Amino acid sequence: MMIKKVGLNFNNLKRFLSQNKFSLFGIITLIILSGCSSISNKTPQSNNEVALPVYNVDTGSIVLTKSYLGTVEGKIDVEIRPQVTGELIQSYVDEGDYVNKGQKLFKINTQTYQQDLNQALANKNVQKAKLANAKLEIERLKPLVANEVMSPVKLDKAKSDYKIAQSALKQASAAVASAKIQLSYTTIEAPVSGYIGRIPKRIGNLVSPGDSEPITVLTDVHEVYVYFSISEGDFYDMLKSQSSGPLEQGNFPTHIDTNKVVSLILSDGTKYPLKGVIDASSGHINKNTGAILLRANFPNNDNLLRSGNTGTIILKQKKHGKVIIPQKATFQLQTNVYVKKLTPDNRIVRQIVTIGTAFPESKYTITKGLKAGDRILVEGLSKVQDSTLIKPMPYTPDTLMAPEVIPGEDSSTGDSL
Repeated sequence: MMIKKVGLNFNNLKRFLSQNKFSLFGIITLIILSGCSSISNKTPQSNNEVALPVYNVDTGSIVLTKSYLGTVEGKIDVEIRPQVTGELIQSYVDEGDYVNKGQKLFKINTQTYQQDLNQALANKNVQKAKLANAKLEIERLKPLVANEVMSPVKLDKAKSDYKIAQSALKQASAAVASAKIQLSYTTIEAPVSGYIGRIPKRIGNLVSPGDSEPITVLTDVHEVYVYFSISEGDFYDMLKSQSSGPLEQGNFPTHIDTNKVVSLILSDGTKYPLKGVIDASSGHINKNTGAILLRANFPNNDNLLRSGNTGTIILKQKKHGKVIIPQKATFQLQTNVYVKKLTPDNRIVRQIVTIGTAFPESKYTITKGLKAGDRILVEGLSKVQDSTLIKPMPYTPDTLMAPEVIPGEDSSTGDSL
């Protein structure tokens, strides 16, 4: 027979005893047992701590890795164009050849320019003879004028003719020099050392300085430039990371750090063995794409890179003094992001946080809501509610999921990685 719970006032007790025929001793025993049962149920529950791993929040430096598509160009790309017009009669090189500075590349028909030189030389010889005659005339007139046999006017005219002959000779000499230069242009030499590109012109073609395309392109690739574009947001983020103090104090940099080291991933996925350095940035942002062009300089000692190659620039940036937590310590309710924070007496309280940046390897930087020294739950977030008593356990990060934190906040170490 089940015993119903009733209020323990006098009238209820009397009615209960008369209906169920219980003895007073039985009732007292039942009350005592019920009280003991209630105490035994409540007391252990109040001390029932939930053991969960707890993350101790701290600040540190973190490495952000970003990649950008880049295009390789030789540090020196020289268009080989003729400086005189003529028929291309000989090629000393082939496409893809490596040539040294001063080496012969192409030959243009010399006949016209050789004739111009011969004519200039002949004219020079004529002017030499005229100058010699003018000098002889002066020598002949001097004694005659001195003896007053001839008027001084004739001597003055002879001297004037001599000066004219001198000028004519200089002009003829300049014409010879010009003809020699024009003749020398018929042999095209390499202005720098490098690789020969495509040669669209063939033997027998007429070439001219006004041609729309060059004979070929000579590329010096001992050092190469890799051009890549970054977003406007990334550009300003890089500038802010270079600031030595609060931006409102006029410490905002005006250009990208030209000592920032970058890496290059080749088109086949392999990593280029040598590091590069950003050495220039464009002076304006492209209004159509919202991007700004940067240039990185890479050594190319083994001539592995060629002009026209593509690759991926890897840029690593250090973030200093950031509050960093595992992503799995957060959860979202509607539009807010929360963590479950521990009070000093190890009870749970929900805390709204503001995420700064999401990084690879499942980590967040927190800009608001947490500070160094706070403690948060990392696992078992769904098992506990607010005010739940927690028994903190050491947090052992998973090898694949742990945040990569660089201890310390000293930003003077630079960003060269």
